[in-house]
Amino acid sequence: MFGVPHTLFAIPARAAAKPLALLSLLALLGACSKAPESTSPTTQGAGGVTAGHGVSDERLVKAGSEPDVWLGHGRTYDEQRYSPLKQIDAANVGRLGLAWSYRLPTRRGTEATPLVVDGVLYTTGPWSIVYAMNAASGELLWTYDPKVPTEWARYACCDVVNRGVAAWGDKIFVATLDGRLVALDASTGEMRWSTQTTDPERPYTITGAPRVVKGKVIIGNGGAELGVRGYVSAYDADSGQQAWRFYTVPGDPSLPFESEVLQGAADTWKGGEWWKIGGGGTVWDSMAYDPELDLLYVGVGNGSPWSRHIRSPGGGDNLFLSSIVALKPDTGAYVWHYQTTPGDSWDYTATQHMILTDLEIGGQLRKVIMQAPKNGFFYVLDRQTGELISASNFVQTTWASHIDMETGRPVETPGARFADAPSFALPSPFGGHNWHPMSYSPDTGLVYIPAQEFPFVYGKDETFKYAPGYWNLGVDGSLSATPEDPEVAKQLAAMIKGRIIAWNPVTQKEAFHVDHPGPWNGGLLTTGGNLLFQGTPGGQFSAYRADNGERLWEFSAQTGIVAAPITYRVDGVQYVAVMAGWGGTFPLFFGSAYPPSNEPVNELLVFKLDGDAILAPPVRLEQVLPEPPEQKVDAEILARGKKDYHLRCAMCHGESAVGGGILPDLRYMNSQTHQDFYAIVLGGARSKSGMPPFGQILSAEEVDGIHAYIIDRAQNAWAQQATVGE
Repeated sequence: MFGVPHTLFAIPARAAAKPLALLSLLALLGACSKAPESTSPTTQGAGGVTAGHGVSDERLVKAGSEPDVWLGHGRTYDEQRYSPLKQIDAANVGRLGLAWSYRLPTRRGTEATPLVVDGVLYTTGPWSIVYAMNAASGELLWTYDPKVPTEWARYACCDVVNRGVAAWGDKIFVATLDGRLVALDASTGEMRWSTQTTDPERPYTITGAPRVVKGKVIIGNGGAELGVRGYVSAYDADSGQQAWRFYTVPGDPSLPFESEVLQGAADTWKGGEWWKIGGGGTVWDSMAYDPELDLLYVGVGNGSPWSRHIRSPGGGDNLFLSSIVALKPDTGAYVWHYQTTPGDSWDYTATQHMILTDLEIGGQLRKVIMQAPKNGFFYVLDRQTGELISASNFVQTTWASHIDMETGRPVETPGARFADAPSFALPSPFGGHNWHPMSYSPDTGLVYIPAQEFPFVYGKDETFKYAPGYWNLGVDGSLSATPEDPEVAKQLAAMIKGRIIAWNPVTQKEAFHVDHPGPWNGGLLTTGGNLLFQGTPGGQFSAYRADNGERLWEFSAQTGIVAAPITYRVDGVQYVAVMAGWGGTFPLFFGSAYPPSNEPVNELLVFKLDGDAILAPPVRLEQVLPEPPEQKVDAEILARGKKDYHLRCAMCHGESAVGGGILPDLRYMNSQTHQDFYAIVLGGARSKSGMPPFGQILSAEEVDGIHAYIIDRAQNAWAQQATVGE
């Protein structure tokens, strides 16, 4: 299915069983991209408290020796998310109580991992707003609002979330949804510098947390679904000037390539005009760094569009999509790569969390990098060379039977690429594991994965036409809408699963698992107290024994938790903190899995032994379904409206027109909204709120069909409500 193996610079085209050798240095690309602020960011401070200073390169390298703080996104450069603190342990965790909480004055999703530097906690909320607090008391020290234009929300595939900040020197760094990288004074929150890292004329977004390596701030971006070209960049931490940029996919082949590496990568794209759509390959989340090897590892995302049939109709691996790429942090020079999903057509990104450790395998101590990407296989690679050591599926995989250890390639199942007919598949685009960080415990030797199973039907979008600034998937999303037949829907619902998998990376086998009611559960934290912490979309924050998965403690957060917890110590007291707030791509698209009962809130929750603080009671969500308009419409129009709805609307307003409580559930439109429907959808009457105008890509007839489908779904809900009332 991938054709004849090809070569890149007379060596293997992808690091699999045999890694690529170090190639020549990339030319440094671009000049300083610093640009004037297009908005007016604001800072508010309480004063009177001095924030932490002095986060040096040496301190970041030796962060593992400072158990009291949480200096980096994964605590340490190896991204293990393990803390040796054990004041709170398996014997006393039942005494854990709320120490303090802070309610963010925003709604939408919270996905940040906080940092704690010398008694100050730094975190982010929706819209890239930064908060600095006294880590022991919860006193708000300052906030920084970068004033992201609300209309930019239209480009955010997966909500207006932000996953956190980075610290270096006396500065805190945040990347904003509209593509800026901002340096803030750690003590006051005042802006030191701001650099536009993306082309503001393209639908780029940033939701990931920056990393700082050797005085350079590293940041990628998102937007592949809307049609951008991915890259990762480094900026001088003192000045904000761009140091280097590594593009993850080749550009227009009629122009000079930025490097020899990309010229070779272009040979793996066959036919088509991918560069007009962008190609994808965005580095939107995970990174790790090995100071000893001096290698920066970045995870690369899916293609644009998803379907290789469109972007590369002649086949090919499409480097460096769905790959782990090792770079030199000083220059951005390419060292090696391993591609987890060659020629990806399923949105199987390799942007998921990567962990570095040393493992004894076959009697030899190996320096490894581990990843459980969306495609459902757990990979152990030699992090110096990119050599594949082992791989095995950690969830059910129907698209591929196994990974061939000779070639390092997945052995795909017949029909998986939906070239001739739709294909039922596991995992789905939500992945066997998504962005939610996994963790590792050197005490147990286990990796803890927030795993999930979610079926999906892939099929060609036969009517695909590139629409700049809008979703461009190349697949027919209506094929995975909830079936009308309740029995079939029930069978499919039984296949949707979520669990913690404790995975032995040496044997490539599950040690144990903890089942959850559903998928999309939060990131994980392991501690020296033999504890494993995780939150759930249902609002439970729990502690488990790390050695066997026994649940020891839980707390009701009153809102969904998808972010990863941290732990730290101030004045001899250990705390556990987690960001709580329901949002992100899953509730936007599949809100029916966790129907909201309370008004959305975002809170930072901080716990300690014998804490006795109490959360404010939740406000019940009161949704009254208005009687929908009457309509008589034939089945053909409804079928067309269903397809167009899932192509253009479902990613924000929910599959089958069932909202998740984050953005409006369109079944609940009132008579005025129905009357304004065409002005909103075609004319952009609510564009300032992030609802884009579709007048350039949808005809009035297509909007008629979408409106008819929404009304039909509202009528079904109205009828069910009446039945329940009886």
